[in-house]
Amino acid sequence: MLIQGISLYEKNHLYRINTPADPLYYFFDYDERSYKLNMQFQHFHSFYEIMIPLEESAGHLINGKYYELKMHDLVLLRPSLLHKTVYPKGYPSKRLIINFRFSSNMYYGMGSVFAKITALFNEKIPIFRFEETQKQALFKILNEIFLLSDSSRESKNLLIHNKFLEFLVLLSEEQDQNCYLPENAGQTIEDKIYSITAYIHSHYQEELSLEFISQKFFISTYYLSRSFKAVTGFTLINYIQMTRIRNAQLLLLSTSEKITDIAEQCGFTSFSQFNRCFNKFCQLSPSAYRAANTVNGLETFELQEDLLRES
Repeated sequence: MLIQGISLYEKNHLYRINTPADPLYYFFDYDERSYKLNMQFQHFHSFYEIMIPLEESAGHLINGKYYELKMHDLVLLRPSLLHKTVYPKGYPSKRLIINFRFSSNMYYGMGSVFAKITALFNEKIPIFRFEETQKQALFKILNEIFLLSDSSRESKNLLIHNKFLEFLVLLSEEQDQNCYLPENAGQTIEDKIYSITAYIHSHYQEELSLEFISQKFFISTYYLSRSFKAVTGFTLINYIQMTRIRNAQLLLLSTSEKITDIAEQCGFTSFSQFNRCFNKFCQLSPSAYRAANTVNGLETFELQEDLLRES
């Protein structure tokens, strides 16, 4: 069906080209999500992702910082960036998720063009909001991709790839028209808690404690402890530990560094503490986790949300 003339959408419509382990990969996921399906904690991928809300109500956490979204905003997420979409209570919200990977080596002599395109995903706030003219042009291409994915044309995968490159090039050309501005924070306890989670994601390598953070953000330890659990679903200490474990998982899979060095880099004061926390949240030792994922590493890696539950 057509949503306000902007984006074609069909619930549970999925289209995949290849797998995350392949040099060229696409996954288009048209669906709706509700508050009950919010992920417990932030996750990351080995590929690029674009999230587009197709209704008004949604938000996004990127490295612990919360951003309000409007319908048809584009959230651009680079590989290995911690994030999660936050859906409000009430009716499910429609959204489009696009996962993709391609190698610039596929296009000899065009590396600078691809570098410019992927630079969009490295913006400090990688969220794009456009006026109607730019929006219509961008979503016209997405509509064409939707129609191709539902067609029986033999060449549709190649056409979808070409159309998506056209979409990214147009997005790059129109980036100066981005009118997204984050809303002012600090007015509510939720804003303050999200500021604290952002601080944790930026300083997880340092020594952090309930007392230290309460003093830094001018909030009592009791109120911080109670409010943090109410907003995030986790205790402050568990949130700090999970942030460190998330980053340790990435280093275990993407580097050959010693596990003891990784533990230190991620803010753990001892290897025994690291090993205990890793087993608690991942139900594997760090060495077993690395060995189990060594064959394909980040290429097929997807963090399992149900392994990171508060005990």
